[in-house]
Amino acid sequence: MLDQVTPLVLTFNEEPNIRRTLNSLTWANSILVIDSFSSDETVGVAEEFPNASVTQRSFDTHTTQWNFGLDQVPTPWVLSLDADYELSQGLIDEIKRLTPSNEISGYAARFEFRIFGHPLRASVYPPRIVLFRKDKGRYVEDGHTQLLRIDGQIEELKSVIIHDDRKPLSRWIQSQDSYMKIEALHLLATPNSQLSLQDRLRKKIFLAPPIMFLYLLFVRGLILDGWPGWYYVKQRTLAEMLLSLRLLTEREGLETKRNNLKSDG
Repeated sequence: MLDQVTPLVLTFNEEPNIRRTLNSLTWANSILVIDSFSSDETVGVAEEFPNASVTQRSFDTHTTQWNFGLDQVPTPWVLSLDADYELSQGLIDEIKRLTPSNEISGYAARFEFRIFGHPLRASVYPPRIVLFRKDKGRYVEDGHTQLLRIDGQIEELKSVIIHDDRKPLSRWIQSQDSYMKIEALHLLATPNSQLSLQDRLRKKIFLAPPIMFLYLLFVRGLILDGWPGWYYVKQRTLAEMLLSLRLLTEREGLETKRNNLKSDG
């Protein structure tokens, strides 16, 4: 099935990651890289791979960037990958053996999370639909990120994708703050009845960070993974703290706007 699949990768300043991603895609006849005008060597590294084609497009949202990429795909199937994903050999072999029926529109994969090359025993990173029929999938907005909507049946792959983001911590913090501002506005605008238990806890503001810390460290056992485990636990706890701060800030801003409107009225 490999000859029916085109990998699609979005990039922006992914020099620390992109070579590992593309090295795991040498089996593909062509790879589409949609770059948001990186200022580092991302494009130069991608162009070293003869099966990679780079198109640059100014970034507006992840949803429109992904859909733009989908429109360029020449094959029936798409393998959508972030630039810090690396296909395991087991997953490559599994995709090669696939013979999907007409009812199957996509496949979801689980992830092995790594911190600077060190594998973790667990993470909160959920399975994701990564392989799907081009004519059955489209991205839509969903809070701070995008949601892939698939028309048809989804199966789960047995092998994993490796997630190993080696960009600087300062870049991660900056990105998280941007994401959490959007996520906070999304949570505040959504009734609790339409939110998951996790998101309802997040709206409580003070509960999510300590719960995340204790859950990852002890329930998921990351205390046994040494410094990479502690790194990930603190990283995810910090993300929840940033969201809590954004919820406080954005809630106060919305309240101020409502009061101003009442005063003007």
